[in-house]
Amino acid sequence: MYRYLFSPIKINRVEIKNRIAYPALGLLYSYDSKLNDRYYHYFREKAQGGTGLITVGPVGVDFLGSGLLALSLAKDEAIPDFRKLAGIIQSEGARAWVQLFHAGAYSHPMLINNETPIAPSAVFCAYSRVTPREMTLEDIRTVQDSFVKAALRAKEAGFDGVEIIASAGYLITQFLSPIKNLRTDEYGGPFENRIRFARELIEQMRAAVGPDYPITIRMAGNDFVPGSTTDRETPQIAKVYEAAGVDAINITGGWHESRVPQLPMELPRSAYAYLALNIKQAVNVPVMASNRIADPDTAERLLKDGYADMVNLGRVLIADPEWPKKAYEGRAQEIRPCVACSQGCTDQVFSGKPVFCIGNPRAGFEGDRIVRKTDSPKKVMVIGAGPGGLEAAVTAAQIGHRVDLFEKGSDIGGQIWMAGAPPHKREILEYIRYYQAMIRKYNIPVHLNTTVDSHLVEINRPDFVIVAEGAEPLIPPIPGIDHPSVLSAWTVLRDNPFLGKKVAIIGGGAVGLETALFVAAKGVINPEILYFLFTYDAEPPERLKELMFKGSCTVTVFEMLPKAGADVGKSTKWILNDNLKRYGVKVRTSTKVVAIDAGKITYEFEGNTGEETFDSIIVASGSRSVKTLSEQAATWGIPYRVVGDCIKPGKLNDAIHGGFLAAMDI
Repeated sequence: MYRYLFSPIKINRVEIKNRIAYPALGLLYSYDSKLNDRYYHYFREKAQGGTGLITVGPVGVDFLGSGLLALSLAKDEAIPDFRKLAGIIQSEGARAWVQLFHAGAYSHPMLINNETPIAPSAVFCAYSRVTPREMTLEDIRTVQDSFVKAALRAKEAGFDGVEIIASAGYLITQFLSPIKNLRTDEYGGPFENRIRFARELIEQMRAAVGPDYPITIRMAGNDFVPGSTTDRETPQIAKVYEAAGVDAINITGGWHESRVPQLPMELPRSAYAYLALNIKQAVNVPVMASNRIADPDTAERLLKDGYADMVNLGRVLIADPEWPKKAYEGRAQEIRPCVACSQGCTDQVFSGKPVFCIGNPRAGFEGDRIVRKTDSPKKVMVIGAGPGGLEAAVTAAQIGHRVDLFEKGSDIGGQIWMAGAPPHKREILEYIRYYQAMIRKYNIPVHLNTTVDSHLVEINRPDFVIVAEGAEPLIPPIPGIDHPSVLSAWTVLRDNPFLGKKVAIIGGGAVGLETALFVAAKGVINPEILYFLFTYDAEPPERLKELMFKGSCTVTVFEMLPKAGADVGKSTKWILNDNLKRYGVKVRTSTKVVAIDAGKITYEFEGNTGEETFDSIIVASGSRSVKTLSEQAATWGIPYRVVGDCIKPGKLNDAIHGGFLAAMDI
């Protein structure tokens, strides 16, 4: 079905069985820079799932460049553990690579024993919030030698190839960037000097590992940082890499400090594939495309249309390691989605915590959370078809239990539908697609429009009950809030009703802010219309941009706390705030709404009282658990578990992981 995706390819003399690569991603499964069983189990599943090339990393080449948290090949003592990991990956049919890493100015002092990081020049780094020490010529030679020695260790450990990281704002990109490299010696100034560090490193590594051992490099297709390297210059960089001896070039987006989103769902699928094509047109070695290649159809199209020779599936393979196998077997609908939420991966890494996945309860727990067929199938009743109930039902069916799923609404999904309603959040609706496919696969009877009570439980006579009755909107005790004209955010996101020109939203948490974007986007032009108008020069660019972000409603958010969005993930909060500004949403913090009267809001701010009239008022002040059945369950005399928001309102991963664990307890 996917002829190009599952055709073999060679890098140097190493044949890879398909065009699917797992790129290096920080996991933080250890804090001593060493491999352990958690890594071994994690990478075994990636290989078992059918991926052709698996890259372990980032792996530090010295302490200053990687610190306490990253894996390291800086010493010979690491070789046996890496040899074990290479064997695990290769035994499952995949090729094993190591990504060699040096952060340069991006090293956080607290992770390198409070030493000062080194970089091409002593330029303040916004990412690590420190001014690094300028590298001496001796430093340059030492770091280059460290890369070469780490490559030799990887080769000795049995890895099929090594990758040099020259992307994301790390050391090599700092040498290349005219805003980070202010040197006046042979490593600074004109292009041929700024690329000298990388060129020499590759040449030295090639001489050390020999002509037949694969060396690849991961490079930024565009730094997406004002004044730094753009996609006008990157093809020239790639040509130097090729001439110096690399066998393939892995293209990704920009730096960590870029103000252009690189990973979250705001980034359209395969949006940076054009960067890979830009490089592919300049070189003759294989090129890999990266960033938000979420589904097999997109991956196949990129290969078929000549954008790249391979595709990277990073977080996609965290969400479902069997993505390749399912695609190959024609089961693409059964792929558990990566919705690019960044909550279990990027947010975790930025917080110094181990990676997991909100939608895959086994990610990072492969050695512990093992789904095995039961020898004693039970009749299981799952009440509630939100994410917690859906995961519980599917997992119980996978174990071999006989499952019936009950839902009081007219469709499965629960709050997933509302979460996927705001602009750029439609990826979340992929969970609906996945659970529908799994319900079909395991023939799980779904009873919609069915309100469960104790009598229905008694009639069904289950051996085990899982209660996932969810939550409902929390209505704060504000005078006038019960007026029929006041809507809940749930109603707005679910039903998309008509709203007046001037809209107020009470509550500036994640739901309130996402609802604000949803409302502010009413009436803006869609991408297809924008493309048409731009193609025919129907409107000047500044007018088109205005039409993209100025719709039919003006929106004001009232938030009691000093800052809005307290429950928004740290890696995506800045994007949400930027979008609120683009859509002209006014956010009033430290402002308490005290009364509502026929569209008029009375509020308190800094000890003063104010009033403002709106055409529509929306309440987004959180949710509260529904405990009707969970409080009755103990009287049924049947083993049971309670999962999701009916325990306490939480995040999507609380529901999905809770549903999985409840099914494992049956």
